[in-house]
Amino acid sequence: MAQRLYVSSKKGLLVYERDSGGAWQHKDTHFVGSPVTLALASPNNKTIFAALNLGHFGVKLHRSTDGGGSWTELTPPQFPKVEGGEKDAKAPTVNGIWAMEWAGRDKPNALWIGTAPAALFYSNDNGTTWTLNEPLQNLPSRAKWMGGGTVDTALHSICVDPRDSGRVAIAVSCGGVTLTEDDGKNWRVAGKGLRAEFMPPDKQYDPDIQDAHMMVQCADQPNVYWIQHHNGIFRSYNNLESWEEIHTAPVSKFGFAVAVHPRKPDTAWFAPAKKDEFRYPVDGKVVVQRTDDGGKSFSVQREGLPQENAFDLVYRHALCVDDTGDRLAMGSTTGSVWTSDNGGGKWALLSAHLPPVNAVRLV
Repeated sequence: MAQRLYVSSKKGLLVYERDSGGAWQHKDTHFVGSPVTLALASPNNKTIFAALNLGHFGVKLHRSTDGGGSWTELTPPQFPKVEGGEKDAKAPTVNGIWAMEWAGRDKPNALWIGTAPAALFYSNDNGTTWTLNEPLQNLPSRAKWMGGGTVDTALHSICVDPRDSGRVAIAVSCGGVTLTEDDGKNWRVAGKGLRAEFMPPDKQYDPDIQDAHMMVQCADQPNVYWIQHHNGIFRSYNNLESWEEIHTAPVSKFGFAVAVHPRKPDTAWFAPAKKDEFRYPVDGKVVVQRTDDGGKSFSVQREGLPQENAFDLVYRHALCVDDTGDRLAMGSTTGSVWTSDNGGGKWALLSAHLPPVNAVRLV
C-alpha cells in the first residue's frame, strides 16, 4: 500500500502518494478553492475525514469511504440547544474544528473531534452523529480558560493512549492539559509544572490558564508527552503527573508544532519562530530543532530549508512524523511543503507554490 501525504490548505485538500522509487507524486486535490483545516485518514487510507471552515457559511465536515473517490457531507459537531432560561438564549456555535483523532484500535468506527470554542465531541458511528462530552464542559477549571491567539478557546490536541483507549489527554489554548481515564466520564487537570510567563508571577504556574500550542504522545513509550507551549518546550516523562520545562532550545523556545518519534521518546522535533507579534522564522531562516536526549541538547536541522528572507510559519498541525520515525513532512503559511526521509537531517522541497498550509499528515 502506497504511503500518502495529506496537505490541508486554504484552497483545498491535496493528496500525494509515494511511488516505488520513493518520490512523492500529486494524486488529487479535493474541495478546490475551499479552506480545509484538517484531514484524518484510516491506516489503509480508505476512510478519510476532511474538516472545512467556510467562514460565513460555517464549519463543514466531509467523509470518504473509498479513498477519496467520492465524498459525503456530514453534519458537523454542534452544541446542543439551550433548554429553558432566557427566550433568546443561544447555544454556542462551533467556529472551527481544531483536532480530529481516531478513538483507539479497539473502536474502529469511533473518533474524537476538538473544536473552538473548546469542546470535545465523540462519534461511534464513523462521524454520522456526534455527542458533546458534557463532563468536560462542566469541569470547574473551565471557568479560567481563555482565548489565546484567537478570541475563542481552542481544543487542538487529543492524545488517545495506545495502552487504553479510555485514557485521553487533551490540550487547550488557553486551558492547559486535562486528562480522563474512564472514557470521558471524569476529567482532572494534568498540567502541573507548565509555566505561563505572560501571566503575573503568582499566576504563572496555574495549570488552568496555560497556553499549550500542541501536545503529542510517544506511541511505544506512552508515559512520555511533549508540549510546544507559547513560551517554551515542556516534557512529561511520568504519565502526566508533572511537566518539566526545557531551557536548551538553541533558536527559539516559541513555536506551534511538535512531533515525537513513535519509538524513541527522547527524540522530538520543533519548528521554532520569533514571538509574539512577529511570528516568522528567526533571522529569516527556516529550521527544525531536534532533540535526541530528552531536551538536554538540540541539533538545528536546516539542509534543504530556505536560509534567507523567509517568512514561513509552521502551524501546530503542519509538522508530522510517520510510524517509522524516519519520514517527516512540514508545511508553511507561504505554501511550501518539505519532506525528509532521514529524520530531518535533509529536507526536500515538494512544492513552494501551494496555498497556505494548515496541516499535514502522513498515513
